[in-house]
Amino acid sequence: MRAVDIIQKKRDGEELGRDEIAFFVDGYTRGSIPDYQASAFTMAVFFEGMTPAETVALTESMMRTGEVLDLSDLPGPRVDKHSTGGVGDKTSLILAPLAAAAGAYVPMISGRGLGHTGGTLDKLESIPGFRVGLSLKEFRQTLRKCGLGLIGQTPEIAPADRKLYALRDVTATVESLPLIASSIMSKKMAEGIDALILDVKTGDGAFMKKFEDSKALAEAMVRIGRGMGKKVSALITDMEQPLGRTVGNALEVKESVETLRGHGPKDLESLSLELAAWMLHLGGIAPGLDAARTRVRDALASGAGLRKFQEVIGLQGGDPRVGDDTSRLPQARETIELRSEAEGRVAGIACRAVGRAAMLLGAGRETVDSRIDPAVGVVLHKKVGDPVREGEGLMTLHVNERGRLEEATALLRQAVRIAREAPPASPLVRLVLDR
Repeated sequence: MRAVDIIQKKRDGEELGRDEIAFFVDGYTRGSIPDYQASAFTMAVFFEGMTPAETVALTESMMRTGEVLDLSDLPGPRVDKHSTGGVGDKTSLILAPLAAAAGAYVPMISGRGLGHTGGTLDKLESIPGFRVGLSLKEFRQTLRKCGLGLIGQTPEIAPADRKLYALRDVTATVESLPLIASSIMSKKMAEGIDALILDVKTGDGAFMKKFEDSKALAEAMVRIGRGMGKKVSALITDMEQPLGRTVGNALEVKESVETLRGHGPKDLESLSLELAAWMLHLGGIAPGLDAARTRVRDALASGAGLRKFQEVIGLQGGDPRVGDDTSRLPQARETIELRSEAEGRVAGIACRAVGRAAMLLGAGRETVDSRIDPAVGVVLHKKVGDPVREGEGLMTLHVNERGRLEEATALLRQAVRIAREAPPASPLVRLVLDR
């Protein structure tokens, strides 16, 4: 078998066999297939696409280049959630402890952010002392003790994905549906889970802005998961405005704690509860979705979810007292109020612009090497549909460095559109893929 023959076959639009895909992925990971041939392969996939069978085979091949966790010794179903990310999306910090408190084991391996604000790992690292770099042995121990572990991708998990993604990033092949779907699912399927709920965002602040593209990605990932014998469903959710009211790492942790206390924004609470319920439902922990929703609400109302969050913080080296006193989180040196220059109702919030502004303040990464400031970000006082008076506060900026403050402020002013009437409210969950 030769790499050039596989490249040519895919270039000509033919379907590759499982053995051919495994040969190519394994060879590239080990270094026997060079970057220039892998670049040709990814470009061929970019233009010719992949069949569902090819995409499953690619996912399995990438997954098997590293360790696939065996968590079968845990006495309960192992479930997780994956989000394609957005502005203010901190649901993992809420739903993971809620699902664990309700009886699931949640082995959550997350990533860092590039652009917008930080990823789940960056948010967690804003908690003093929190360690996301646990060894797999420590990860298993934490899972066994509290039913929940929150770590980053280790070198043992899907090494082919890290190598292939770095190549795609510099060869303009990131935006390939089968490559995106297999990249995401190779890491999730390596977690040793039984079930997975996907939160695929759509709209201005999402990776996929068009609903049709979000649906196609969700369908591809669901097919992969089910093709690999897992229970997988997907929700396509709205990202036309930030989720919740905070954008920025410590600010989002604080909002997550408030939500676990039962005092969070309704959109954030609603989506977190729904995703956690799906985790229980797919994991077979509750007899149906309605029963799962009841269990999750009970975990929220009783405080069990917050206690579980504090427990995992403590087990991973962090300060669990942030669950009682969020002032222990990093805080910016100054706050600046952005006030409305008009009266009416908020008719739109340009979600991506808010994320970009937060990144300019230091809450996200402009490049891979950029350092994140955990304390900075934006707090929204108004959401779409809310009435606003002239001079009333729209947002509060949490600032440490003023170097790009003017640019960030200009973006935020342009982001909020005020009109006489607000548009009809759009549903938070746009579509459910469960068949």
